[in-house]
Amino acid sequence: MQKITSMLWFDGQAEEAAKFYVSVFKNSKMGKVLRYGDAGPGPKGSVMVASFEVEGREFTALNGGPQFKFNESVSFVVHCKTQEEVDSYWDKLLAGGGQESMCGWLKDKFGLSWQITPDALLELLSDPDPAISQSVMKAMMQMRKIDIEGLKRAKQAKAA
Repeated sequence: MQKITSMLWFDGQAEEAAKFYVSVFKNSKMGKVLRYGDAGPGPKGSVMVASFEVEGREFTALNGGPQFKFNESVSFVVHCKTQEEVDSYWDKLLAGGGQESMCGWLKDKFGLSWQITPDALLELLSDPDPAISQSVMKAMMQMRKIDIEGLKRAKQAKAA
């Protein structure tokens, strides 16, 4: 067991969310599902928590009720090597009612925020030539899903 586990608060969809995230990421698996008993506070037999693992990290999904909602102050970054990987995670996490945002951000159907970030973005933004890094930043600020070729074109426009 890892020392710190991320707890995600849901309103009745903890098990559905855990299964969704396990389906999105290849190196993932479901853990235990604990149900409320006679002591409540949820209805007896309903899911209290569902544990799952994604890419070696443990998470717990809690059915805590409607009091709290996700917001962009907490997000998960998915580091991607290729455009195909960016496209795959983007499409999977948007499935079923997610929402695109800007600069590689999206919210999945549960309202959890994700940043789908190609390694190339971080490499290009850290270019020692400020004209190149700023050109790449300007290009990225116009994108919803990050387009690696578009970033490379922005670099070439300033490098030429």
